[in-house]
Amino acid sequence: MELIIYLAIGAIAGFAAGLFGVGGGLIIVPILYVVFTQQGYDPAVIMHLALGTSLATIMVTSISSVMAHQKRGAILWSVFKNLAPGLVVGAFLGAAIADKLPSAVLQLIIGLFACWVAYRMFKGAQQAQSISQQLPSTGKQLFAGTGIGIASAIFGIGGGSLTVPYLSKNGVVMQKAVATSAACGLPIAIAGALGFMVFGRSQAIAMPHTIGYVHLYAFIGISVMSFITAKFGAKVAHALSPAKLKKCFAVMLLCIGTYFIVQAAQAML
Repeated sequence: MELIIYLAIGAIAGFAAGLFGVGGGLIIVPILYVVFTQQGYDPAVIMHLALGTSLATIMVTSISSVMAHQKRGAILWSVFKNLAPGLVVGAFLGAAIADKLPSAVLQLIIGLFACWVAYRMFKGAQQAQSISQQLPSTGKQLFAGTGIGIASAIFGIGGGSLTVPYLSKNGVVMQKAVATSAACGLPIAIAGALGFMVFGRSQAIAMPHTIGYVHLYAFIGISVMSFITAKFGAKVAHALSPAKLKKCFAVMLLCIGTYFIVQAAQAML
């Protein structure tokens, strides 16, 4: 039953990764939080375990999603090269920061962040894309990548929730923003997962089937299925209009954000 649950999570997360360029983390984290809670893990580290495992699975999901988007020539590799160094450094630092934060605080931060991004994306869907907008200089992109990397590790995501709005705001067509975001998810996931393994190693002794804050069985089950379904999500992404894609993205984020805010409020009361 446990394996079936992880496979189901992977199927949903993989499709979301291809569709929204988010790496599936915004779906994986809340579901894993519920699953790990039911399995009786220490409440103090459940959120950390969900975040670390999410980032580990995104390593595999991103590869599948990138392959699908690359076939359509939608990835802006020049932008990826500018963002990647900052993403790597930021993601590792983000894991270190997350390790020091209480579970309830992480839930509240993630919930508020998701709702804020949902609002920004839904508002942006009502506005026409400005073709006059251009991406910032290489240095500013590197700086932005660092910030995205830090936040992504704390949120256990592939960075799509930040990378997609960042690129879209700077004149990149939504489909290309999603595709490039999928590529950016790989360095974030690798650096972030390694960080959670390193900083959570003191907790690993008390948790079976884990390396630091990464649950091995969940990682394998989710990764296998998400690799298969990510290509279908990417196919749907290219069939939808940019406005519809933004609205779908916003609705998903709003649901996840509300869930975590409620969980954080209950934990703090």
